[in-house]
Amino acid sequence: MNRRDFIAAAATMAVPVTLNGFDLRAFTQNSALVRSVAQAGAANSDRILVMVYLNGGNDGLNTVIPLEYYPAYNQLRSNIAIPEKSVLPLAGSPETGLHPAMTGLQQLYAEGKLGIVHSVSYPNPNFSHVRSSDIWMTGVDSDQYNSSGWAGRYLNNRFPGYPEEYPNSEMEDPLAIQIGYVGSTSLLGNKQSMGISLVSPDEFYQLVGQESFVPASDLPCCDSGDLIRAIRQQQVLAIEYSSEIRKAASLGKNLATYPGDENELAQQLKIVARLIQGGLKTKIYYVEMGGFDTHSAQVTNSSTTEGVHAVLLRNLSSAISAFQKDLQMSNLEDRVMGMTFSDFGRRASSNASKGTDHGIAAPMFLFGTGLKRQIVGTNPDLANDLVPPSSAGQNNQDLKMQVDFRRIYQDVLTDWFGTQQTKSDELLFKNFKTTSIFSGLVQTIGSGKWQDRSIWSTGRPPGPKDSVQINKGHTVLLGNNVSVKNVHVSSGGELEFTGNYSISTTN
Repeated sequence: MNRRDFIAAAATMAVPVTLNGFDLRAFTQNSALVRSVAQAGAANSDRILVMVYLNGGNDGLNTVIPLEYYPAYNQLRSNIAIPEKSVLPLAGSPETGLHPAMTGLQQLYAEGKLGIVHSVSYPNPNFSHVRSSDIWMTGVDSDQYNSSGWAGRYLNNRFPGYPEEYPNSEMEDPLAIQIGYVGSTSLLGNKQSMGISLVSPDEFYQLVGQESFVPASDLPCCDSGDLIRAIRQQQVLAIEYSSEIRKAASLGKNLATYPGDENELAQQLKIVARLIQGGLKTKIYYVEMGGFDTHSAQVTNSSTTEGVHAVLLRNLSSAISAFQKDLQMSNLEDRVMGMTFSDFGRRASSNASKGTDHGIAAPMFLFGTGLKRQIVGTNPDLANDLVPPSSAGQNNQDLKMQVDFRRIYQDVLTDWFGTQQTKSDELLFKNFKTTSIFSGLVQTIGSGKWQDRSIWSTGRPPGPKDSVQINKGHTVLLGNNVSVKNVHVSSGGELEFTGNYSISTTN
């Protein structure tokens, strides 16, 4: 970890980072103490992101089920709706439940290691698999295009000089690894992919070999010479990385029991855990599972709790659960954060083929011990959060977006990886407001009534356990009694009481 990232990451931790009893946050970046600590390196405690792509567009409404709106839910999709009694309840969140196949994620939620972000999408959504997945992976507006991925740009910024100056003594391992043959757009940097793709460590080593390649000194000029040079550079990278990957795979050992070979995602995450345990310093891992384009036969004729979608969700849940258990048993879970994403959601209304068609919003899962809150946003109100609204009397209805997916990316960059806010704005091409999923502080992101979910970073009004901050330029109107942990009104912010109401604080 370089000095800037060490300081930035330390500053975001809830527990002070100390050395010999001194809080590192009390020292400036130019402090000799901080410089010496940063130069010593903190690779073994550096943070890792695992991206899980659900290829095809997951049906979010049968994944995270809004129990508080169950009658409307059942009416919208009566031929595929999960029976209310079969929905898995979430500890402390009785209004929300999971598909009955997701017992592993239900347990992670109870342990505080699973977060749910409701109704995630982007403005002016596109319903093409190719285009929408490209938007998610590049992190651009739906009317914009870019040849680099959001994660690739982050790695480009964090590791300047790649690939020419890598591997080196500071970073001898691949920056990113995708388990699979086809590289993800998410990992594309400004010039090339910032990661490598492999199916297994041993196969990659056997494919690449171990002989160092000595390039000729008399390369031809111009484009042909540049092309040969680039090919040789990739060959050298592959050879050197294959040795490091194989070494990590031999040192790592899976301590948890994973589902069998029929669960491809579990086998991918098993490799990831093994490489992390083996000491590989790779920052981002990318895995995926397909099959989520469930236009028909999403459920069986005999039971809506079984079928194609149930198998997918069972595999997803059991794979993530085993992976998290593996990290826990290896004392590594505090270093790793995972998140799921998909092309798009699916419509609130089911179709006549016992399936769902391409839609707008769907939930995202985040998993790991670094979460500071477990719910962002609210259950979609199946009367008022539909497009068109239920009052229009149309059957082909969709779910409105509550949270732009790039707000999650922003939080991953700034709060998880420790990137400076101005730099993350640059990497995502604009400023996106925090969701506070890695923070104990609920902030305003606009003005309005206290009970208006859209003015709060968490997408829901603050509760008794929340610390609240009203930011500069925002006015919040309080029209009822509320209870929170504490409230801070920043200079230039306003809190106005519209009647004889009060705020009780628990701290």
